[in-house]
Amino acid sequence: MNCSLNVFGEQFFLFTNSSTMNKKIIIYQVLPRLYGNKVANPVPYGSIERNGCGKFVDFTSARLKKIRDLGVTHVWFTGILEHATTTDYTAYGIKKDCESIVKGNAGSPYAVKDYYDVDPDLAVNVPQRMEEFEALLARTHRAGMKVVIDFVPNHVARTYNSDAAPKGVEDFGASDDKTQSFNPDNNFYYIPNEPFRCPVQGREEYEEFPARATGNDKFSASPDACDWYETVKLNYGVDYQNGGKTYFNPVPDTWKKMFDILDYWSAKGVDAFRCDMAEMVPVEFWQWVIGKIKAKYPSVLFIAEIYNPYRYNDYVNIGGFDYLYDKVGLYNTIREVVCGRRPASDITYCWQSAGNLQSNMLGFIENHDEQRVASEFYAGNPLKGRAPMITTALMNVNPVMIYAGQEYGEPGMDCEGFSSRDGRTTIYDYWSPALMRKVLFEPESLTPVEVSLHDFYGKLLNIAKKEKAVSEGLFFDLTYCNFDRYEEYPSDKVYSFLRKSKKSLLLVVSNFAERDFRLQINIPGHAFEYMSITPGEHECRDLLGECKAFRRILSPDKTIQVDVPALSGVVLELTKTN
Repeated sequence: MNCSLNVFGEQFFLFTNSSTMNKKIIIYQVLPRLYGNKVANPVPYGSIERNGCGKFVDFTSARLKKIRDLGVTHVWFTGILEHATTTDYTAYGIKKDCESIVKGNAGSPYAVKDYYDVDPDLAVNVPQRMEEFEALLARTHRAGMKVVIDFVPNHVARTYNSDAAPKGVEDFGASDDKTQSFNPDNNFYYIPNEPFRCPVQGREEYEEFPARATGNDKFSASPDACDWYETVKLNYGVDYQNGGKTYFNPVPDTWKKMFDILDYWSAKGVDAFRCDMAEMVPVEFWQWVIGKIKAKYPSVLFIAEIYNPYRYNDYVNIGGFDYLYDKVGLYNTIREVVCGRRPASDITYCWQSAGNLQSNMLGFIENHDEQRVASEFYAGNPLKGRAPMITTALMNVNPVMIYAGQEYGEPGMDCEGFSSRDGRTTIYDYWSPALMRKVLFEPESLTPVEVSLHDFYGKLLNIAKKEKAVSEGLFFDLTYCNFDRYEEYPSDKVYSFLRKSKKSLLLVVSNFAERDFRLQINIPGHAFEYMSITPGEHECRDLLGECKAFRRILSPDKTIQVDVPALSGVVLELTKTN
């Protein structure tokens, strides 16, 4: 159900939860490669022998419990599937990769080399690597959390070669007609009679003939260094070079192979798939494959990495995705607010633009593709992540995600090798982030700011998970009735809203400014009607613990005074007094 009113000449939607779920999803993204690595002083471009590597076993039951206690419901273990790497595992029957088509020494987790295997880097005993992953899966479930892994459907590593596929499974490209640039029965696209020309030359020369199209839709034998040259585009029956004509009947071979892969991991107990660059794969495939998987495994979730808002509706209502990345909308808007380039009031327009898909959007302020809030390229201060995270986590029923290290203020300012000093934590290199080592092995050395940040995230995410007003309640944006009251409510720096369930009423205020505010927040009569708020005296208790409990009178179209700390916020539970 939804209700609407007109704000600034636009339709203003007030959303309730249309899903049957009554528990908010909190995702913790972590790269096992980085987690648990004890090696101090790693060097740029270091090998696995020099720089070390985290393992599946580093996620002990005790450490998983600490992640769960943060409020987490799902752990996204990033980089699980075997991918191309410069590390030599030929002794274990794994084909060696050519370094010219590997980004970094560890390699990109998104250049998958075997969909049916896990990364040998992450195993203590390489021949037992699948058993070690299955044990991690079981430990995570015992810890009360679900498991998310990547599904990378658009492209594979140039050296794709499955040595772990079940008996009878044919490799991608094994039966392709390589004389044709496009054939509906092929798994790849070809550039006939031309050799592949690698834009980066290492010590080993890579040979491929005929050349295959590159993952980012580069239909050329000569991709450049900015292309995804280490990957090969998969063919789902779309002839991109001839007007995008589609060949979906009969069902393309690539579709069948991908169903088998998703079925394989779902049968192992994987609970959700984060689908890399989902919009580069036709929505008709998603409709077909998600329908088939959910028929066998009804609880499995699908999350789409997607950046084209014009396709959002297609990928939810046709494709069948449960959730979509809220990157172009909420992430981009909030980043601009944090950096002082847009007013906080623009957040209202942002969520409005998602329309009835708001509950399908996955919110975040950090992930592996984005710069860390604490980096010099973003905010330069981890405390500036608090106000945006309050807003992102509490403004609707949709899932929210944090990235490992965010809860302590990881700055992402290392120069790891292939990943330069760019404000991101590397996904390409063997590395050991100093803050992560400190968290796991020297917690007594954490600074007061790092400890306070962790406490803040724990309180916030548990509010998001446990408070029914957040997980399934009503939402009312207070921007429109405070927009023209700048002295009492600086709408360029403050964002506020109400959340309401049958038994709980919350007033959430985020302060993006570097100064405290004493606000006078107007609550309109329409909010009282829509949310069935009883006027009168209410006790106000801040669930984040930023201020002592106090009492205020709530009346329609009257203001309530609220003190809000700098670069943070309050989550006031408003309880009617007798």
